[in-house]
Amino acid sequence: MARTFAYCRVSTADQTVENQVREIEAAGFKVEPKRVITETVSGSVAAGERPGFAKLRDRLESGDVLIVTKLDRLGRNAMDVRATIEALAADVVRVQCLALGNMDLTSAAGKMTMGVINAVAEFERDLLIERTQSGLARAKASGKALGRPSALSEAAQQEIMQRRQEGASLGVLAKHYGVSRAAIQRVEKRAAIRSN
Repeated sequence: MARTFAYCRVSTADQTVENQVREIEAAGFKVEPKRVITETVSGSVAAGERPGFAKLRDRLESGDVLIVTKLDRLGRNAMDVRATIEALAADVVRVQCLALGNMDLTSAAGKMTMGVINAVAEFERDLLIERTQSGLARAKASGKALGRPSALSEAAQQEIMQRRQEGASLGVLAKHYGVSRAAIQRVEKRAAIRSN
């Protein structure tokens, strides 16, 4: 007999999964408390890397149903959500999402919906990349310095180059100026680029 599980996730400790549990109950699902898996973890963490979700995967069997209130409970990244749903479908576990009209995402209609969602997510990502590249090109063309400002003043950078030529080590300079060794190396790299 098919068992019903609920996966409820929040991102921070000051949030609660209570609303998600109530929403699942209000939709008519009777989920035994031992089958309600709750977790506090960022949605940016892949589903497979979440301890609670990993334990859930171990418990799910062929024919079981997994209920989520929204797709973003499974992850923020559309590709991760799709991979998670496909893996569950391969194990013959149905995934139902209340926010999508209680649709079974492993059904033909659910797969089509996921395809549309993925296409929109990819389109939005491509638009964001285009806008970012356009903005960077415009800023560069107007003479704006790109990147993070240096933690070291121009005078400090000149002192560093002088002391490096005198044989001072990266570690000694980093400690003296209160920066990382990588920051000292970046000063050297920028100086080499300017001299070419």
